[in-house]
Amino acid sequence: MDGLRVIPTWRHGRERLYVCLPDGRNIAWYDREAARVNLLGADYEEDVLEALGPFVTGPVSVGPPPVPTPAELVRLCLHPDDDLAPNRPGEALLIALDRDPGPARRFRPDPRRRALTAERTVGEALDRMDGAGWHVLHSVPLPGGDRIHHLLVGPGGLYAVHALYAHKQRVTVVGPGVALGRHEPQPLLRRVRADADRASHVLTAEVRPVLVLVGASQVSVSAPTRGVRVLTDAEVAGLAGLGGVLKPADAEALYALARDRNTWTRG
Repeated sequence: MDGLRVIPTWRHGRERLYVCLPDGRNIAWYDREAARVNLLGADYEEDVLEALGPFVTGPVSVGPPPVPTPAELVRLCLHPDDDLAPNRPGEALLIALDRDPGPARRFRPDPRRRALTAERTVGEALDRMDGAGWHVLHSVPLPGGDRIHHLLVGPGGLYAVHALYAHKQRVTVVGPGVALGRHEPQPLLRRVRADADRASHVLTAEVRPVLVLVGASQVSVSAPTRGVRVLTDAEVAGLAGLGGVLKPADAEALYALARDRNTWTRG
């Protein structure tokens, strides 16, 4: 068959080569990592393999696509407006700044931009965990206008991650209070725990609270944090090594539930 096109794409850190008809319809895709060609129609097998010839390395299996899991079926039925997965780190702040950028000249930096820097730094670190069984959602909305900065789902369980801008400042954690430099402590740990508790209620699964201090010059924890994991942005990648809590199917199901905006209206 003439006119078949091979189009490379990346999804969750994995390369796929889609084979398309001249009218743009997909008839197959080649997953390099799985060494498998998934056919949407057996009649196209010879033509698809010929088109993929220059790209295939080594032996491959050929057959129909695998049956979608329940989590995949939920994702396929999800309306794009209700899907939180495309959210960028700091999505809510980006929208707010776009709507109201504030005065061109300010005596002090806009605190929203500092908060955005923190969320982007943490979000990019979490996004790098994708492909190792972990998924992350950014700017998860909660009723009342609150939000979870990042929700991490994977083998080590679920984590509600809050990012705090602390560039070149000494941070002191005392009880529920978090103090930046010489400022008075603010009861931030209570909010981080409350966000995790609300997520636990919505998802009917344990969600652990995490506070990430972005750019802190020094961190001092002088009292028990009552379950809140306190990290610097350099330590975020260590979460990827946690495991033994969720099976892959359970993690996928919880991620599918969490990415639906309507799930959180019940919180």
